[in-house]
Amino acid sequence: MKQKLLVFLVLFSVIKSYGQTTRYIYETSVNPDSINLVTMKTERTFLDVKANRSLFISENKLIQDSLFASFKPEENRKKEEKDLSKSEKIKRPEATFFEYFITKEIPEQKVYYHDKVGIKQIYYQEDRPIQWEITSDTGKQNGYLAQKAVANFGGRVWTAWFTKDITISDGPYKFSGLPGLIVKLEDDKGDYRFDLVTKMILQNAFEEPISADAKQSTRINFNGDKAALKLEFSKNRKNMAGNGDGMQNFRGGGRRGGGMNGSGMPGGMSGMQGGMGHHGGMDEGIQQMPSMNSNGNSSPIMSTAPQNPIELK
Repeated sequence: MKQKLLVFLVLFSVIKSYGQTTRYIYETSVNPDSINLVTMKTERTFLDVKANRSLFISENKLIQDSLFASFKPEENRKKEEKDLSKSEKIKRPEATFFEYFITKEIPEQKVYYHDKVGIKQIYYQEDRPIQWEITSDTGKQNGYLAQKAVANFGGRVWTAWFTKDITISDGPYKFSGLPGLIVKLEDDKGDYRFDLVTKMILQNAFEEPISADAKQSTRINFNGDKAALKLEFSKNRKNMAGNGDGMQNFRGGGRRGGGMNGSGMPGGMSGMQGGMGHHGGMDEGIQQMPSMNSNGNSSPIMSTAPQNPIELK
């Protein structure tokens, strides 16, 4: 009897932990000017880890996406808003330096970059493994005993401090592959810095569906494929203005669902919230997102994305 009870408790613990999301919250500082060092702008970014997958997304994009998803039955919306923030009300979305999100399959060290044109999703798998040089330097970083590592990536030299106290081979943005969680990350140009400030446990994290018809691209072809989608979207908007059918054509009857879908696209943690100049920067220009007016109706607001890409090549 005791043995059966022990087995039950172990299974219950596994099921419970599998359903949990651990959110690592980073204070992220960005220099918005690619030429001059001006006042750094800050926003929070999230690294959501669940089972063997993770999602990197900015808090502002998470709020933006939750507003888009708010056109749902009241019960579902209240549940999602509760998990989005336990201590804060849903606020008006602000401009973000990260108008995309990144998912990882942690054990396999597979990294996927996800973006969107209109309602059409596009993604690619990162094809450049990060080559870390782990040094012997150690020290206290953001409350953790950490070790220093250095890597060249995207035209910048990155310094990471990772802790073996958190045995997750992951970190913000596309960075992973170290024997512990990255608790501090910065580039040599002083444009980007990620500092782990806290973590929280979510039982039912907000989920953003991944379209089964999302376009799969490559890092090299991504900008060209995205430009083609923008052209297609522009044409369909004109058609929609003329006869109301354009959006239906652009949508392509896409199915919505999380996780691995029929197209083989890794939905992964994109549900848990959460471009690039050269395959991952921030040159999207004007982004449109909904806001709630005093009558509770949705109306679009515009935000200008920053112009300093995180990857320079």
